[in-house]
Amino acid sequence: MTEGQLGCLLVLAMHEAGRGRLPAVVSVVTHVVVDRADPAFTDPCKPIGPFLEESVARQLADERGWHVGEDSGRGFRRLVPSPEPGRIVELESIRSLVDGGAIVIAAGGGGVPVVEDGPALCGVDAVIDKDLAAQRLATSLGADALVLVTDIAQVMVDYGTPSARPLGDVTADEVQAYADDGQFPAGSMGPKVRSAVRFVRDGGSTAVITDVERMVTSLAGGTAPAGTRIRRSPAAPCEAGVSSSPRQSAAVNRSGAVS
Repeated sequence: MTEGQLGCLLVLAMHEAGRGRLPAVVSVVTHVVVDRADPAFTDPCKPIGPFLEESVARQLADERGWHVGEDSGRGFRRLVPSPEPGRIVELESIRSLVDGGAIVIAAGGGGVPVVEDGPALCGVDAVIDKDLAAQRLATSLGADALVLVTDIAQVMVDYGTPSARPLGDVTADEVQAYADDGQFPAGSMGPKVRSAVRFVRDGGSTAVITDVERMVTSLAGGTAPAGTRIRRSPAAPCEAGVSSSPRQSAAVNRSGAVS
């Protein structure tokens, strides 16, 4: 429901901003296959829905078989798994639209998680991380660039300490080394950094993490104030399985929609 609503609003906003000069703008409700055996299904950790009093949350958990937990000291919420994104069900349709010149909004909010049951696809209670889903879609399309738009100008290391410093133009290996050192928590910058590193290691040219104001400059590689620009490490070859078709550019908005 949310993917459809936000897709509609984005399409209308882009038509208004383009003042009739844009090509077709299409929003695709996107299904993403996940694996029933993903360990995430044994450890529900993604909070969804409204904040509840603990007594209400516990009652609903008993009645409906939910997992619940406290979220940031603001109350209790339902917890669901957050599995890894797999196959994008509408990939070829999205590719056809892109090849036809359309601006495509897809994989919003991580997409709709489904599992395979023989030839059928069945919905499952889960939330796919929006950044990882955007990376999966961008890589599958053979995109040249992935832009992860957030509320900060640049990724920071040693965040919250006197030695905090921003990352500008860096390689995937450099960023991964910081990640291995625990610099990017799973609940904040971790998924964006992970998605950016995966993208360039899987054949993408550039991944950018920044805010709206610096997005264009960062993608162009200009000298004006820019965000964090992650490029392929010189010695790291592309992994097998990346599309050999001409690469497209991709940008990701706050809800994870790829255009």
